[in-house]
Parts: sequence; C-alpha cells; structure tokens
Amino acid sequence: MDRSLPAMNRRTLMSGIALAVATTQVGRGWAADAWPGKTVRIIVPFAPGGGADSSARVLAEVLAPQLGQSVIVENKPGAGSAIGVMAAAQSKDGHTLLMGSNSMVINPVLNPAITYDVARDFDAVGMVSGQPLVLVLPSSSKITSYAELVAEARARPGTLTAGNSGNGTLAHLTAELFALETRTSITSVPYKGESALLPDLIGGLVSFGFLNLPSVIAHVRSGRLRALAVSSPAPVAELANVPTLRSLGQPSLEVQGWAALVAPKGSIPKEGLARLESLLAQALATDTVKTRFAALSLEPVVRGRDATAQLLKAEAARWQQVIKARGIKADS
Repeated sequence: MDRSLPAMNRRTLMSGIALAVATTQVGRGWAADAWPGKTVRIIVPFAPGGGADSSARVLAEVLAPQLGQSVIVENKPGAGSAIGVMAAAQSKDGHTLLMGSNSMVINPVLNPAITYDVARDFDAVGMVSGQPLVLVLPSSSKITSYAELVAEARARPGTLTAGNSGNGTLAHLTAELFALETRTSITSVPYKGESALLPDLIGGLVSFGFLNLPSVIAHVRSGRLRALAVSSPAPVAELANVPTLRSLGQPSLEVQGWAALVAPKGSIPKEGLARLESLLAQALATDTVKTRFAALSLEPVVRGRDATAQLLKAEAARWQQVIKARGIKADS
C-alpha cells in the first residue's frame, strides 16, 4: 500500500477492501445455501420399475420439500444402463444426479468400449438402498439344500444350468462367483430379463438362479420355487427361515443389489454435496421412506460420500476379478 496517501484516504481504502472481501464471502455462502437454484433431475439408467427407479421416485418426493425445488426422475434406459450413466456423466448443469446401481461399476469392466470411469467422472453423494439376491431352484428339483447343490455341481460338472437376467448382470456374475468359490463347473444361461427367465426356472428347464427378492417372493410363498439361501448379511423378513450364504460358510457370496446417488464430477459445489449428503441420510431414516422401501423389498442404506466412493471402488475391483477369472465377455 502507498504510505504516502493521507491517513483518511488509507482508512477509506482499507474499509473498501474489507467490504469487498466480506461481500465476496457472503456471496459465496449465499450461493452454497441456495443450491439447488432450479429443478433437480435424477437420471435412472433403466426403464421404470426395479430397485433403482423405485428408490429414486420415493426419494424425489421426500427430498423436494427439503431442497425447496422440484425433483424429477428421468429414465434413460439402454445398453445395460450405460446410456443413462454416460448421459449423467456428461451433464454439467449442476442440477443433475444419477441413481447408480451395480451395473454402473460392472459395465466398464465388462466392456472396454464403455469409456466412463466411475471414480473419475462422478462424485459420490451416498448409498440409498440394498436388496438381496435369493438362490432359488424349481420346487420339483431333488436338491433341497445349499450343500446338496454344491455336491451335485461337483458330481456332474457342467450339467447344472444357472439362469440369469442377461450377460454381465448381477445374477450372472453371482452365479459365476458361486462357481469360483465352490470350485464347480456350471453352465450359465442368459435371458432377456427375469420375467423371461422365471417360467423356465419354475418349469425346471434351468437348474437354479440368483434372482432379485421381489421377483421370486410370490413364487417361493406359493411353492413354485424353493429358496435355498439369501445373499444379504442378515436373514430377510420375507423369508425368515431361509439361511444366509454367510451362515452356510460362504461369506464371499454375500452380494447386494444396491442403489447409490452420485453427481457428475465437479458439477455441484462441495457445500451443495454436503447438504445433499445430509438430507439424503435424514430422508432414509424417516418412517415414510422405510415403509415405502419395505413394500418394495428394499432396505435403506445410510452411508456417506467417502464410504460410498470406497464401496464403488471395491465393487468394481471385485467384479473385475470374477469377469477375468471366468473369461466373461460383453455381448457383441
């Protein structure tokens, strides 16, 4: 500062600088508090229905009044979720979120043509929900326990067929993980979704499968399918008498279908992410969300940004090992 300025002028200049700094700081604080400044969009990379879509729609209703803005859900299905994930990664409007799922981390590992990178292209906000898979087989099957299934797979290599909802899906990779962990040989049979698979599974045309809980619960209760185990850490209320794979000595087969909220990297200010992280945790703890999730066979999962980012990284590494070990390729 020029010390030759009169004392009054120096004081005036200093006051002006202080006011400018204070105004800038207030402006920054206001901008953070103001996020979001317009409608928030949650991209779901699947058609309507299913765990990720249902989770997004429940949260959209609960979060909107807390955020002070409308929250809309936009479905962008295709390419096993890759189209919607890419659309979200490329959105930089600062008000777009993605309801990601297991396929989000599986697809880039399975298909080199998919160029997004979860860690590079997204900021984690938090986990949302979890849903177990159920190991089921036709009620007509002579196999009545997990131990018998493993024994049969070892006695007749390659003859047991594992139906799944498509190449590279969680159902497919879990069956391949089963083969790795039990050192057995099975034949995977892909279908175009669980709805296409279920009639053949019930009819005994395929031997077994790891399917989503909501898809099989009615068939298990009716006796058309037999449930041998669930992949969740603890037994599920809907199938209280069905053991967990962990309790059967297979903790490595503990697999969850999950949904997580993420944002395009750097598109939302840190203060906005922190606010969203907090509001998400609060929403998942409400009776409204718990009740509506339970009706969908979903379990709220509260996990912060850092822990969610770590889980996404761990999931990618886990399925990369399975895909490499089993020589799984993307559909051409």
